[in-house]
Amino acid sequence: MKRGLVVLYFLILMLPIYWLLNMSVRLTPDILTKFELVPSHPTLTNFAHIFQDPTWYLSYINSLKFVTINVIVSVGVALPAAYAFSRYRFLGDKQFFFWLLTNRMSPPAVFLLPFYQLYSSVGLFDTPWAVALAHCLFNVPLAVWILEGFMSGVPREIDETAALDGYSFPRFFVFIFLPLIRAGVGVAAFFCFMFSWVELLLARTLTSTDAKPIVAAMTRTVSATGLDFGLLAAAGVLTIVPGAIVIWFIRNYIAKGFALGRV
Repeated sequence: MKRGLVVLYFLILMLPIYWLLNMSVRLTPDILTKFELVPSHPTLTNFAHIFQDPTWYLSYINSLKFVTINVIVSVGVALPAAYAFSRYRFLGDKQFFFWLLTNRMSPPAVFLLPFYQLYSSVGLFDTPWAVALAHCLFNVPLAVWILEGFMSGVPREIDETAALDGYSFPRFFVFIFLPLIRAGVGVAAFFCFMFSWVELLLARTLTSTDAKPIVAAMTRTVSATGLDFGLLAAAGVLTIVPGAIVIWFIRNYIAKGFALGRV
């Protein structure tokens, strides 16, 4: 009985993904005229259109650009900040830590107009850096929160022993401390990647043509004949792939993050 419920649960979870795949190998007129659990005439026309149209494949490249920049910057900034919160006590540390998290709780729409005005003034509008830096406002607090939990699980005696052995702080941090929290770095990078990859409002507003991401391109599939369901489904399938690859490589680190209570 329990096994059957588990199977039913996973079937329900996988149904939207299967249906997305189903629609991606069918043309829009075929999708609108008949209901098919298994496509009778599958085609890769939708995928071919995406890989041949610069508007589509360049949008994937733009998304990968600003996501990569965001992950590197967010984790790079969060590592020393999380170490400070984990190892030191200073005036207002708890209040400052809470303030960081309130930025993560705020909806992106709150910061939309300030970012738009600022980036338009300094020439960052419609560049990958505009979206990457805007997402840092939300991803840095999340990365600090996750990494602080992992760092607090490392005994302070390791820091003291390394200092007694003559390690400088940069050498200790890179060669001893970072390997001990590599699971936390992987988890933090994963969540930064996922938020930046799927976020739509800032990515669409802060870009126009040159740096338009895939999430913005997917909202512009309406033509004179209506919504192109097949093309949109194919784009959705390709959008899932990077996230699935990242999850596959860090799946064990995510499990450790849940065990530590920070994910």
